[in-house]
Amino acid sequence: MPTAGQPDRQPVATGYGGAVSTVDPGASGTALEVLKRGGNAMDAAVAAAATLGVTEPFVAAIGGGGYLTYYDAKSRKVYAFDGRETAPGAMKEDSFVDPATGKALPFDQAVTSGLSVGVPGTLSQWELGLRRFGTRDLRTLLKPAIKIADHGFTVDQEFRDQTAVNEARFRDIVPTRELFLPNGQLPAVGSTFRNPDLARTYRELAKRGPGWLYDGGLGREIVQTVKKPPVDPAATRNVRPGLMDTRDLAAYGALQKKPTHVNYRGLDVYGEPPSSSGGTTVGEALNILGNFHFSPKDPVRALHYYLEASKLAYADRGRYVGDPAKVNVPTDELLSGGFARERACLIKPTEAATAPVAPGSPDGRYDPCIPPGHSTRALAYEGPQTTHMVVADKQGNVVSYTVTIEQFGGSGLTVPGRGFLLNNELTDFTLQPPAPGATPDPNLPAPGKRPRSSMAPTIVLKNGRPMLAIGTPGGSTIITTVLQILLNRLDLGMDLPAALAAPRATQRNTPQVFAEQAFIDKYGKDLAARGHTFQLFPGPPVGTIGAAAGLEFLAPGLVQAVAEPTRRGGGSALVVRPAR
Repeated sequence: MPTAGQPDRQPVATGYGGAVSTVDPGASGTALEVLKRGGNAMDAAVAAAATLGVTEPFVAAIGGGGYLTYYDAKSRKVYAFDGRETAPGAMKEDSFVDPATGKALPFDQAVTSGLSVGVPGTLSQWELGLRRFGTRDLRTLLKPAIKIADHGFTVDQEFRDQTAVNEARFRDIVPTRELFLPNGQLPAVGSTFRNPDLARTYRELAKRGPGWLYDGGLGREIVQTVKKPPVDPAATRNVRPGLMDTRDLAAYGALQKKPTHVNYRGLDVYGEPPSSSGGTTVGEALNILGNFHFSPKDPVRALHYYLEASKLAYADRGRYVGDPAKVNVPTDELLSGGFARERACLIKPTEAATAPVAPGSPDGRYDPCIPPGHSTRALAYEGPQTTHMVVADKQGNVVSYTVTIEQFGGSGLTVPGRGFLLNNELTDFTLQPPAPGATPDPNLPAPGKRPRSSMAPTIVLKNGRPMLAIGTPGGSTIITTVLQILLNRLDLGMDLPAALAAPRATQRNTPQVFAEQAFIDKYGKDLAARGHTFQLFPGPPVGTIGAAAGLEFLAPGLVQAVAEPTRRGGGSALVVRPAR
């Protein structure tokens, strides 16, 4: 959402001294100013994320979490930071089951509840990232966001539409209605939206630090909101209380982890390890695709293999990936060449496999080929609303960062007087436990457990130096969007702006391929001849998959930042010194 004094949206910027791409001109402008004042990529990413908490409050907030990958130019290594929310200690595998029916709560009831709120991870992640690699303190980095929250930003159609999607439930929750439906109305396009409560919260956070949430008064306010949702007494909506208490906040810590790594076409591709499934699933699919060669002259063939590799990798994701602190995740085997070859042999050159396909056996004993199976778990729902940013600085450090509160509007619960929404990340768990004797599910709720995610902040190195950084929102479509952008860029001869703008399709081991209309128009007939069936992606928004951000190093010091040209109103790409 544009703010006073910030640049207009532009999808591509090329230049020197650092670069940034986000969905929002205000956030991109904030990151750019940090870079211009000598801050590094980590500093700029934190400042931009704080700004997104103001201008994109329905997808990014300190009431949520996220995943971040970081390339450190000094050590020439990639690091992963897990800021995923955790379940409270009182959560059980059947906490989302209605005792009256024995079935999982209807999804809309599970989302708009205290039950859906995980322990927020964003502030702990910022603290860890800044301590490891930052050069500025949080107090300094919050200042631009505080200014925008005080002075406001201009409401655009996207902000109004996101509010409208939530209007009915927002009206039932008093502090949410007061903040996002001023005078009881949807905010008008062109009006100024201010959030003085969030400005005050950020000012207090600047003084007290993240401990104010995890061990202090702000945490107690969050717990009170979760346990006693501030619902209008006149509302008929059943907003269930949650299970969180202050001990859950005190026990939380963001994690630094070893990123996933695969080699694709001689490039090193790094991603986010479990609890996210992004790195393992993108990596496995790339390993499968690496068994084949593609040509820009035959995109249909490449897209057929892309859809089939996605199908296989999603089957394995559903069967094996969860929080590695709670379940055994065979990450190394999922990313092994032997397993990829075993899976690749199932792909027929001119015939799509009937989905859902069965998971493979990443057990270290790999045959040249195995027959396809017949059973698999249904695709779990993940809200498609998130936001992604990429940042590079003049030293060559790079951040790829996906931040989220899950749905547009998260749980719908605003902490009274604090100006931010709480997440609904716990609905990323499998809400219905499997029947006795059924295949185990690695993504069931459990105390302190991180729900599985699809977030895939990705960094690609060439000869040990950064080449690409990409990522996107989109729930479980995140993985396929990142994978398709890589295929477009590395195999189909597109430059990064074209790779990112190209029409998308997502195959997540479902009977049909969901796609944007432009993809169906361009490739649907030829792919249907190979057995693929297509359906328009249901959204929201209908027909739009993801809202990616990326950057590419074109030459030493020369960076091209790339944002969406049209999806979700377009993004904002900026560089410190534009190339002439």
